Amino acid sequence: MALRRTLRFLLNDRTVTLSAVAATDMLLDHLRLDQSLRGTKEGCAEGDCGACTVLVGRIGANGLVYEPVNACIRPLATVDGCHVVTIEHLRGTDGGLHPVQRAMVDHHGSQCGFCTPGIVMALYALWMEHPHPTEPQIECALQGNLCRCTGYAPIIRAALAMGDYGTTDPLMEERAQVGATLRDWQDGVRVDIAKGDSRAILPASVDDLARVLQDHPDARIIAGATDVGLWVTKFLRDLPLAVFISHLDDLRAVTETDDALHIGAMVSYEQARAPLLAHFPHMARYWDRIAGWQVRAMGTLGGNIANGSPIGDTPPPFIALGARLVLRHGDKRREMPLEDFFLDYGKQDRAAGEFVETIILPKPAPDTLHAAYKLSKRRDEDISAVAAGFSITVVGGTITAARMAFGGMAATPKRAHHAEAALTGQPFTLGTLQAAANTLPQDFTPLSDMRASADYRMRAAQNLFTRFWHEAQGTPATLEDVL
Repeated sequence: MALRRTLRFLLNDRTVTLSAVAATDMLLDHLRLDQSLRGTKEGCAEGDCGACTVLVGRIGANGLVYEPVNACIRPLATVDGCHVVTIEHLRGTDGGLHPVQRAMVDHHGSQCGFCTPGIVMALYALWMEHPHPTEPQIECALQGNLCRCTGYAPIIRAALAMGDYGTTDPLMEERAQVGATLRDWQDGVRVDIAKGDSRAILPASVDDLARVLQDHPDARIIAGATDVGLWVTKFLRDLPLAVFISHLDDLRAVTETDDALHIGAMVSYEQARAPLLAHFPHMARYWDRIAGWQVRAMGTLGGNIANGSPIGDTPPPFIALGARLVLRHGDKRREMPLEDFFLDYGKQDRAAGEFVETIILPKPAPDTLHAAYKLSKRRDEDISAVAAGFSITVVGGTITAARMAFGGMAATPKRAHHAEAALTGQPFTLGTLQAAANTLPQDFTPLSDMRASADYRMRAAQNLFTRFWHEAQGTPATLEDVL
């Protein structure tokens, strides 16, 4: 196997080549400490505030695509073969202020200024796609950026106006040249690089990934790093050997068959959005409440499942949809229902050296009603207290099949089997759904923690049955309905 012992990427307008990189090295530290690019700020160091937002461009199926990411939790090893753009690189076609910057100045979008570089970079990513965005698009783009002093009204006014100041910039004019450079760098070899006692491996392909994990079954697999990044920045954990897979295009594909979507484990939330919502439109509101744009650009569906969190966002609605997993070990593959993957808290049905390769989502069955719910303290960019997925088939006014799954209610994401049994064969009425809700204590014994009490979790989960009924009728539930 051919090896490369260096990391290389474009940083603004120059090439960076590194021969010593640890698995725990973060992009933000490299920018601020090694490159003296201190416009990118460190705020929360956990991907919540957006002050560290930079753009990372990579070659994908649709050419060169730039996405906003949190540099504080982005491992440096993952930018191999990419173009990293920081706030220092922004400029207009005349060499002066960029259209986004000019709009922020004219509309008074900054006070103390600490958060401003990250906000400008998030809006820059939006401007690239939508120079004249709508207010909902702006609000969605800024979910991952925290501003404590200016408030969002002037920032939104600036975003609405930024296209009026221009719709092109030097980076867009140089995109073909940058893309050609990144394509030339795609050498198809394994990257194996280390610093001190920490080693990072970037497999050459999915087949090479399988070989690496056979040779190193105890290695930590890192996809989007939106979880593992916090292990490093908050818990100061060591990573003796990490295998990074975010660059593997074969795991970033979404393919469609007559009866299912096949989603590669490395497909990010952002990449999954369009094909997923084309078949499951009920997921739209739910999907936009998963983290912020920067995390949705980095985080992956496979990673969200493989880490086995009881409050992961995707397992409850995916279990309700009848999702299946394909796991790979060497050249062997096995398939299982998603709900069977979660064995206990922190324990999944995955052997050493085995990895999640594909998520299979069956297309919706006829006469089936779907819903996905997320309850959290904050509306945007927050961890679930309760998450739920409902899929109920109604034929001639009778419930013929039901699948419901909940997160945050047990040590693992889990189906509500007693509730499903209480629904099946019964008339589709509010009374039937409320009776099924009363069986939830037979399926779940939730815990109290900083996000919610056990009583709240149970009551809120039961109330979702009433909410589902009213939404199915096209009428919103009132407070009296659920109390």
